[in-house]
Amino acid sequence: MSKFTLDDVRERTYKARDAWWTVLLVDPLAARLVRFTANRTNITPNQLTVGALVLGLGAGASFALASWPYLLLGALLYHLSFTLDCMDGKIARLKGTGSVFGAWLDYIFDRVRVLVCAIALMGGQYAATGNVAYVWAAVGVVFLDMLRYMDALEIYKVRSQMRAQLRRLQEEAELLELAHKRANGEDTPVIDPIERLLSPDPEADMEDQVVGDQPTPAALLQQGFNQQFPWYARIRNVLTRTRIRPHLISGIEFQMGVFIVAPVAAAVISGAIIPVAALAGVGMLAFELFIIYKFWLSSRDYSRTLGTLERKVADLRAGFPHEHQPSLTAADSA
Repeated sequence: MSKFTLDDVRERTYKARDAWWTVLLVDPLAARLVRFTANRTNITPNQLTVGALVLGLGAGASFALASWPYLLLGALLYHLSFTLDCMDGKIARLKGTGSVFGAWLDYIFDRVRVLVCAIALMGGQYAATGNVAYVWAAVGVVFLDMLRYMDALEIYKVRSQMRAQLRRLQEEAELLELAHKRANGEDTPVIDPIERLLSPDPEADMEDQVVGDQPTPAALLQQGFNQQFPWYARIRNVLTRTRIRPHLISGIEFQMGVFIVAPVAAAVISGAIIPVAALAGVGMLAFELFIIYKFWLSSRDYSRTLGTLERKVADLRAGFPHEHQPSLTAADSA
């Protein structure tokens, strides 16, 4: 069996920035369970993903019964389900056993868990009270969860495309400048193409890094945002030191608000589920609008930077006679 330490788990599996609910209420337990699971068992990440779904379905069954003891049980099962859901990714990163299928399975099961629990929680309350507002609340929860994750995936995809295009033009400009220097007889350093390919992406999201990674440089695509909101960097830096991301009410906090905080509140105060769920939804929408605005500013930075790089590449190419255009493959930089 392996001998992973708790420090190994933290350095290799903790995200550099994560939701505050995960950092404060899940990781302290999950890290110890991951160490035990990795060292003492052969449980795979996909098995943990299935286990998280089973616990999520158990939470849904408890919510459907509607009485306060079952609401508390459902909230507990949902938290344990989310803990297992966090463990599968940590085990995969720790042991290097992640897979594309595992990532897909994790995403699909997450959405199934939210759908089942939303219908069960609100449906159980509707059956117990006859209040049709619970039906609309179920629709609202499912819609907001779908909107949040669709938006996150699309923004991630577009930002990745933007980064790739800027990186390609930056490398092309570097190689053209190198070719100009060689044509003029200047001494030029040898550029290792492998080193370029493996160098950190200056636009990489910290959510994609773990604690043990080297930090990446500041993002070029955030210049406009940083100029308009200079105070944001100070808040971000304070939170980052504790691994908490500034997006304080994300999809994770929204789910926990609806499926943990709301049922617990309803066990104490009758009728608390809809107000608490609505408050969680409003908070998430406010932060999502902030993210969309930030992304819009990034797109403007991208357009300006792209135009500058395209003009630079065109000017550098114009400096060579047509028949002597340099070949700009990675091998030519060595």
